[in-house]
Amino acid sequence: MISKHTRIAAAMAALTLSACGGGGQASIGGTVTGLGTGLTAVLQNNGTDTLNVTANGNFTFGTQLAAGAAYSVTVLTNPTGQVCQVANGAGSVNSNANSVTTIAVACVNTATLTGTVNGLLAGRAVTLFNGSVLLPVAANGTASFPGVLVAGTTYTVTVATQPYGQSCVVTDATGTVSTAGSVTPFTVTCT
Repeated sequence: MISKHTRIAAAMAALTLSACGGGGQASIGGTVTGLGTGLTAVLQNNGTDTLNVTANGNFTFGTQLAAGAAYSVTVLTNPTGQVCQVANGAGSVNSNANSVTTIAVACVNTATLTGTVNGLLAGRAVTLFNGSVLLPVAANGTASFPGVLVAGTTYTVTVATQPYGQSCVVTDATGTVSTAGSVTPFTVTCT
C-alpha cells in the first residue's frame, strides 16, 4: 500500500515536472527575412511537416515535437525570383521541451544572366564563359547561362571559343546582378 506522503510527493513531482515543461511538446519556428511581397517560400521540417510562408516575420510549424526529438528545417520550394537559405535549422528539442525560435530563413533576389547574340553565321557556334560556366551558342537570338545568380553577385562574360572564320566581341560584359532581380543584359556581336 502506498502511503499518503508518497502519493503527495509523487503528485508534487508530477506538477513540478509539468511546470518545467518535462514531457511537453515544443513548437519549432523562427523568422523569415527578405521574402518579396506576394511571394511564397515553402519550408519543411523533418521532410514531412510543410509550411507555406507568405510574409516576413515569425513562423511556426504545425507539428510540435517532444523533448529530445530532432528537427531539420529546409526550403522545399524557393519563391519565384528568389533563393532562401536556412541558418540554425537543425538540432534537438531540449530536455525541458522549450520551443525552438532561433531558426533564421533569409531570402534574396536572384537573376538569370541573359543576353543577345548577333551576326553568328549558320552552322557556326560561339562558346561564352562566366566564372566557371561555359555556354555554347549555335544561333542568333537570346542566350542564357544556366542557373541563377544572387543579387549583388558580379559577373564577367567572355568568349571562350570563337566560331570558325568569325570573331565575336562581348559588350556590357561585366556588372553586378541587380537587387531587383531583373535579367542582366549582355550583347555578343560576331563579324
